[in-house]
Amino acid sequence: MPEESWTVLKLLQWTTDYFQRNNVSEPRTSAEVLLAHVLAEDRLFLYLNYDRPMETNELTAYRACIKRRLGGEPNQYITGLQEFWSLPLRVTPDVLIPRPETEVLVAAVLEFLDKADPNVDILDLGTGSGAIAIALARELPAARIVATDLSMAALRLAQENAKLHDVDQRILFVRGDMFAAIPGGSQRFKVVVTNPPYVSHAEILELPREIRDFEPHHALEGGPDGLAAIRHIIAEAPTVLCQAGALFMEMGADQTESVSALAKDSQHYEDYRIIKDYSKLDRVLVAIKK
Repeated sequence: MPEESWTVLKLLQWTTDYFQRNNVSEPRTSAEVLLAHVLAEDRLFLYLNYDRPMETNELTAYRACIKRRLGGEPNQYITGLQEFWSLPLRVTPDVLIPRPETEVLVAAVLEFLDKADPNVDILDLGTGSGAIAIALARELPAARIVATDLSMAALRLAQENAKLHDVDQRILFVRGDMFAAIPGGSQRFKVVVTNPPYVSHAEILELPREIRDFEPHHALEGGPDGLAAIRHIIAEAPTVLCQAGALFMEMGADQTESVSALAKDSQHYEDYRIIKDYSKLDRVLVAIKK
């Protein structure tokens, strides 16, 4: 970035062109998100103040953001924020960045519980940033939610996010590996919801740099075929689900046949179906316990 007088608009134009020439994905969006972050404003502010002169310290901070983005780091880790279910959440490299397709999980659970007793028990396996648990807590004020994760760093972040949205007193965060976090299987849940690791070893290498080199592999990688965690969850969820309770699990769009076979072969579910995401791709398994 050359030394000269800069306005918001001029800076955005230069950065967008620079990102395009360097093959940064969504160059205009990245330029706007990072500049809004530096200015501690929203993106609308940039359009309403396009002729605003930039201060030297702001340019310095923005250069640092540009350098990080050019290195492949996702905008969300640079800004420390990601929106999910219209809720701003803090994110760090300790957790996956919540994605729009995971909102399909939340919507499916809400539809399932629409006419159910509002005092339901919900288990969120591998909560990460807490996105799913927090969204459900906001929508279901009478629900009792347990959210687990093996990573203590992830749990601390999820607790911070829950406090940010005033639901920290209604979510119990527990450290543990999947169902091992529920001692002795003593509690029964109406819903088990999870976004498990489901990317295969080979697919990890083919992921975009922003994901492959920056997001936590333990939350992405599901073994040689991507189904290791999925197999475990389908097999074990019935041990903690109440009768007619339901498992809601995100999966890869190319895993429909395998996941359906696992649900059918388990013989613990009276019904199962696959829900598509916003891109019309198979995304969520819903399996009802007998």
